[in-house]
Amino acid sequence: MGNEEKQQSEISKGKYRVVGTRPIRPDGVDKVTGRATFGADFKPADMIYGRVVRSPHAHAVIKSINIEKALKVPGVKAIVTGKDFPDIGPGDIAAGEVVVSFYDMARNVIARDKVLYDGHAVAAVAATSPEAAAQAADLVEVEYKVLKPVMSARDAMAAGAPLLHDDMITQGVTPAPEKPSNVAHRHELKLGDIEAGFAEADEIIELEFNTQTVHQGYIEPHACVASMNADGVANVWCSSQGQFMVRAYTAKLCGLEISKVKVIPAEIGGGFGGKTVVYLEPLAVMLAKKAGRPVKMVMTRDEVLRATGPTSGGFGRCKLGAKKDGTITAADVELTYEAGAFAGSPVALGCMTGTASYDLANMRAVGWDVVVNRPKAAAYRAPGAPVAAFVVESTIDAMADKLGLDPLEMRLKNAAKEGTKAPYGPRFPRIGFVECLEAAKAHPHWTAPLGPNQGRGIAAGFWFNIGLSSSAAIALNEDGTVIVTEGNPDIGGSRASMAMMAAEVLGVEYERVKPLVADTESVPYSDLTGGSRVTFATGMAVTQAAQDLVKQLRERAAKIWDVDPDQVEWRDGQAVAIETDKHKPLSIADIGRMAGKTGGPLSGKANINAQGAGAGFGVHICDVEVDPETGYVSVKRYTAIQDVGTAIHPSYVEGQLQGGAAQGIGWALNEEYIYDKDGRMQNTGFLDYRMPVASDLPMIDTVLVEVPNPTHPFGVRGVGEVPIVPPLAAVANAVSHAIGKRCTDLPLSPPRLLAKIQGKG
Repeated sequence: MGNEEKQQSEISKGKYRVVGTRPIRPDGVDKVTGRATFGADFKPADMIYGRVVRSPHAHAVIKSINIEKALKVPGVKAIVTGKDFPDIGPGDIAAGEVVVSFYDMARNVIARDKVLYDGHAVAAVAATSPEAAAQAADLVEVEYKVLKPVMSARDAMAAGAPLLHDDMITQGVTPAPEKPSNVAHRHELKLGDIEAGFAEADEIIELEFNTQTVHQGYIEPHACVASMNADGVANVWCSSQGQFMVRAYTAKLCGLEISKVKVIPAEIGGGFGGKTVVYLEPLAVMLAKKAGRPVKMVMTRDEVLRATGPTSGGFGRCKLGAKKDGTITAADVELTYEAGAFAGSPVALGCMTGTASYDLANMRAVGWDVVVNRPKAAAYRAPGAPVAAFVVESTIDAMADKLGLDPLEMRLKNAAKEGTKAPYGPRFPRIGFVECLEAAKAHPHWTAPLGPNQGRGIAAGFWFNIGLSSSAAIALNEDGTVIVTEGNPDIGGSRASMAMMAAEVLGVEYERVKPLVADTESVPYSDLTGGSRVTFATGMAVTQAAQDLVKQLRERAAKIWDVDPDQVEWRDGQAVAIETDKHKPLSIADIGRMAGKTGGPLSGKANINAQGAGAGFGVHICDVEVDPETGYVSVKRYTAIQDVGTAIHPSYVEGQLQGGAAQGIGWALNEEYIYDKDGRMQNTGFLDYRMPVASDLPMIDTVLVEVPNPTHPFGVRGVGEVPIVPPLAAVANAVSHAIGKRCTDLPLSPPRLLAKIQGKG
């Protein structure tokens, strides 16, 4: 066995020095002291300010745009409209966490012939002060022909509904329709024979569900600064979930070559999937090009809520058949998601994930992607999965009630395990869902007594996790410290994870590793921070880069000792001569100091397309208390249990579980977009768009189940998205048990729930 293989074997046995500990994150001090640089913190010399002109209408034809008065405002340097951007054909497709087309993306960034939601950008202004930019924006005259908006999927699918796009023909339907509609796509997945499955059932339940549009709620609004060099290179400083994504999208929308766009990543004040697309960056680049000066653009909270990508609302149905012992014989799921103004809701992902926690011989999932006059949907942590889980997990809970079974035992009886065929095709390798259910069963929360008006709910959740492309480099300094350079913005503590994995492989102290998130010209391509991929995929690249460096360190030691490299092994941060005590071990610092005399600087690198992302499963338990007089729900206790593979930094893994649960609880109880009859959003701030704060929630307990992913050197599974999948159903099931009525419409806000209690809803 070679040295690299031996080291890999040792890692696989779990003999870790650094992995699994809880060091302070490298960027922590800067962030808590306010020194960290976020999107709005850049201020290059000669900078001017950009402002977007947005539609007050949800659906209208743009008849004309007059900028003459706006240009006369002192300090105005540039104004752009859709006419300033290159034409992009409808066939250009961009793949991110949610697949979109460049054609649609271009029209979402700035409208061309129609506006399709309240807040849709129609022009952008740049001036020497924010006040001048705002004044000029108010003076841009847009003449509209107002059309009737279509605000819900049901209305959009109705006969005679106004069309958002005259050329949209439903895909996935046979025979293909001849007339356009607001239905963009039909998706279908199936296993076995559902009719035969229902024929085997002793009991059949069918329920319908409704959910609303919700936003990711990141604290930092979208912000960027763009400049254009004399050589035609655009420089973009921005807060995003992927600088390479911003480069690709901005270059395409602005008609530039990839090499003509450089993106420098800022720190990110939250994203959760909502910063995997571009909104301001192309506008800022075109304004900077026209003005000849750097342009800063920062959204207000009103703009964030009206004009960036929330996740889909919609409705769903689940028909479930089961035997008396709780064995599920068939599941028939139908999901209808609102994509917003352009096609591309995550309904296909909902179909793939809704029943994936269970070993079902017979299932079908049908999804409908429907356009409505709302902002284009973007990813939101496990896009599509939370609503699908709400539909399926609520129906399973109702079936358990009908059969008189423990809902946890029913899930255990049907749980997916190694070898189970997933709804989307492949069979699962080693997974930890059963272990999560057993951990829930053993947890004291599951058997704790409940008080008056209280209820307990349980729900499971699944997410695929992904790999994709990642790059990393590790450079050795003369003093034995190392610099890890990678291309993924740090959202959940990934800098710490990268440093820890590098330190583990190199055998050095964590504090001697400095991780850097580089710009698009300083590290090879990496896919964005999303899909729960970074600790898995970029961590794999970092590990391989560290192993590459170790190989070179052994070779340098062999050169110093004049022995064959096979006679040198790397042990505890030192080169050690095998089978001889003639040579004193050389530390990484020793080799670093002598690098100039033994062949030059030392660095390792890895550029990979990571394979083998381990599927993630979680189980959540929720206790609530319902005030029968007001319908107010208070969460009394909450436990999130998840198979995390190997927790590289347990504190940040626990934080991911707690954060996902908090967001899911808000989605279940309070959050929704509210529009008036004309399609104007009414709750465009955090006072009216009600997200949970610390005082709304109990301490969220976490249980980390570690079933290592065998395809990763440290056993990593992505953890960031699974935690938001179970809460909608866990909360709804708890409330249903508290009031004795099945709750199928979210959010469970006091007015809606009070009507349910009183038999009016």
